[in-house]
Amino acid sequence: MSFLAKSLSNIKPSPTIAISMKAAELKASGKDIISLGMGEPDFDTPDNIKKAAIEAINKGDTKYTAVDGTAALKKAIIAKFKRENNLHYKASEICVSTGAKQVIYNALIASINPEDEVIIPAPYWVSYPDMVLLAGGKPVIVESSAKNNFKITPTALEEKITPQTKWLILNSPSNPTGACYSTSELKALAEVLLRHPHVHIMADDIYEHLIFDDLKFATIAEIEPQLKDRSLIVNGVSKAYAMTGWRIGYGAGNEKLIKAMSMIQSQSTSSPSSVSQAASVEALNGPQDYIKNSKSVFQARRDMVVEMLNKIDGINCNTPNGAFYVFPSCKGLFGKKTASGKTIENDNDFAAYLLEEALVAVVPGVAFGAPDFFRISYAASEEFLRNSMQRIADACAKLK
Repeated sequence: MSFLAKSLSNIKPSPTIAISMKAAELKASGKDIISLGMGEPDFDTPDNIKKAAIEAINKGDTKYTAVDGTAALKKAIIAKFKRENNLHYKASEICVSTGAKQVIYNALIASINPEDEVIIPAPYWVSYPDMVLLAGGKPVIVESSAKNNFKITPTALEEKITPQTKWLILNSPSNPTGACYSTSELKALAEVLLRHPHVHIMADDIYEHLIFDDLKFATIAEIEPQLKDRSLIVNGVSKAYAMTGWRIGYGAGNEKLIKAMSMIQSQSTSSPSSVSQAASVEALNGPQDYIKNSKSVFQARRDMVVEMLNKIDGINCNTPNGAFYVFPSCKGLFGKKTASGKTIENDNDFAAYLLEEALVAVVPGVAFGAPDFFRISYAASEEFLRNSMQRIADACAKLK
């Protein structure tokens, strides 16, 4: 009898982490590797946030906090939702966790029963299906198209809803595509969901502040107030404030669900870092200039990367409205051969070729439920990105 749990056979290691580890190994061996795999801002955490953390340490705020977050941070989160999303929550409807990923995991563990289904639009963040499987549920994938900027339609959503559907996970702006639902598109999806009162919505809004082209961000509970009690909004400070390593995420939703999530957290990690929570209070309450400045930098990088990719014969790249990823198609290169005679048959082959020939690490689209594509993170300097795109162009030009 195997010592390990049978449920582990349903999941796989994170492909993005695997690619980054492989790139790190090659770099350690002396190769000049450029990694475009990890999803984190390349900027440093703003100084006012770092100072708040130092002050917390100096004041001795280094003890356990309430399992579901400090009163000060909950107050800041409540103010953020009121100020930015016109949503009103009580402290009992907020749970702070060690990253947004833990918020999602806690919610699924707290709510999923055997045979429950979770609708996940593809392309999807790599962890969604595996977390559903770990919770004992069934991922149900809804396909989207690059022609529709990787956004699902109301018809496609309705076709996937069954009596067993427990959740719809909606990530906007999206990892890996950068796609962002407009107010009218969310309203159309909300109309479907109103017809199915047993379906709950998990709105992963972690890239909320990285949205371009004067598009206004909206979350579904804001667009349709009747869905607020059925919605869990997942957010955090990692992407907006360059605080990935501080590990603070938060969820806002139905009080009973939040209580159950907090109970699960009490028996796993317990409270998030006290110092990180103090820093997050400053992030949410303090000056927001950093967001505006970083957003303009990211938009300029996006424009450059999309332009350079679309000049490469065989690659086609949409212009995303948010996050810091592009999700180009490499299907036009399938069937071509490398100098060694190997045929590029799929996105995995193409990613492996780029790592070997161009020394550039990207993540194949199959990891996100979208074969024929690959993901590039442009959370890097302009010089770094320009060099990367040129390497990719040179490697593609060598294919015959």
